[in-house]
Amino acid sequence: MRCVIYLRVSTKEQAEKDLTEDGFSIAAQREACVRRIRDEGWELLDEYVGKGESARTADRPQLRAMLTRIGEESDVEAVVVHKIDRLARNMEDHVAIRALLRRRGVALVSVTENLDETASGRLVEGIHALMAEFYSANLANEVRKGMGQKAKLGGYPHKAPLGYLNVREPIGGRQVAHIVPDPERAPLVRAAFELYATGEWTVERLAQEMAHRGLRNRGRNGHYPAKALTVSGLARLLGHRAYVGVVDWDGVEYEGSHEPLVDRATFDKVQELLAARAIRGTRERRHHHYLKGVLVCGVCGRRLSIQHSKGTYTYFYCLGQKDRRNGTGCQERYVAADQLEAEVEDLYARIEVPDDWAEGLREAIATEVATHHEDNTAERELLAHRREHAEAERFKLMEAYYANAIDVTMLRREQERIGAELRAIDSRQETLDASLDDWREVMDLALRFSTRCATAYRRGSDRTRRLLNAAVLDEVHVRNGHVAEAAYKEPFDLLFSSPKFEYGDVVGARGLEPPTSAV
Repeated sequence: MRCVIYLRVSTKEQAEKDLTEDGFSIAAQREACVRRIRDEGWELLDEYVGKGESARTADRPQLRAMLTRIGEESDVEAVVVHKIDRLARNMEDHVAIRALLRRRGVALVSVTENLDETASGRLVEGIHALMAEFYSANLANEVRKGMGQKAKLGGYPHKAPLGYLNVREPIGGRQVAHIVPDPERAPLVRAAFELYATGEWTVERLAQEMAHRGLRNRGRNGHYPAKALTVSGLARLLGHRAYVGVVDWDGVEYEGSHEPLVDRATFDKVQELLAARAIRGTRERRHHHYLKGVLVCGVCGRRLSIQHSKGTYTYFYCLGQKDRRNGTGCQERYVAADQLEAEVEDLYARIEVPDDWAEGLREAIATEVATHHEDNTAERELLAHRREHAEAERFKLMEAYYANAIDVTMLRREQERIGAELRAIDSRQETLDASLDDWREVMDLALRFSTRCATAYRRGSDRTRRLLNAAVLDEVHVRNGHVAEAAYKEPFDLLFSSPKFEYGDVVGARGLEPPTSAV
């Protein structure tokens, strides 16, 4: 009888070892199958080997190749396996494969199990197939349960993210898998976060810079050569919480035991920039312009995008115009880019602060900040109490989850709420902890710039203008083809948005009371 052998192991470790606690290796299965063929006097035509592949038929090219041969040719009379579970680990696949073999008149021979085509033989075969499915499902469940428990204890249950390496080290008499910083890539990953946190880099430009510095994916089997990170790949890296020591498992976050590569402040700053630029739509891969992302339609509130016409003329247009097919599109017209460039330049000239007015404002702000700083003691105590309460609440939440008192959906929702509260507390605490000297330095720098902003903007390059706009302007509203009004970022909102900021009405700056909330 002409036959083929099908061999499979579940893990790559089994494929390389002779016998493991998980079962027979490829070599051991081959030896048993060849012995059976020799004893029966059959003719061996070929063998098909799945090394460390999934039990799913769709993921096993060697099994599919064997079944294709059986379906298209007539040279195979029997398939020899070591055990039935080598052929399929679920009943659905087993039934489908057996149906094909029976249609082609091909026998299935198991070295360790007695199979025949009688009613009782088919019953026994079905029982073996069901047991294989149960074993596979139970094993997957146990593996997942073990990985979940590992995550709860701070271990990292996934493949190490770029910048870390998966290692096994002897701890307490057994081999423990965990992740450690990759000495080659960890400094580059850290540099990527630090550069992006400055706000001077887009993801596109940063991807090019990191490729130039040598940051690459691990490639096949973890070795070079490997490709540089794509823009989307770098964006995913910048949002990966493993770099601040967090382990995410099944949507739940745990404090990891691995070494963080990035501090919390830097990571949070990166997330703020990513979120802000996603909302503002400041993508720079196609049309570069230092006003892009700042201009907003004063009619519908949508961002203005840019268009090049005939390769020579550049226009800004409202993205709300895209809704015209529904009859609800914005009617704001296209505006020449050079016109808006000139009007924003004029805006800086109009908001520039006179020197004598700045000096009086400096004194008023210094007095206000000093008073405000002295009054912050009670708020600091309140923040400390809120942090203790939130930390205790988070601890109780995890205890409730471990005790099965709440489900994972509630756990995730409450974790997000508590996390948001802690971030708000940290942000406010940083503001309160700033020293008087820090405040004076920031305000002095802002005031000095505000008295020279028109000159700096007029003389600046496109890149400098883009950086100045990002630092000073929150939004510039365009209505009827002209700059209508502007909103400013802190602390410039205090300097440029004052109702007294009409120089014709300003007689000196004495007596000015800056808004306490802005301070």
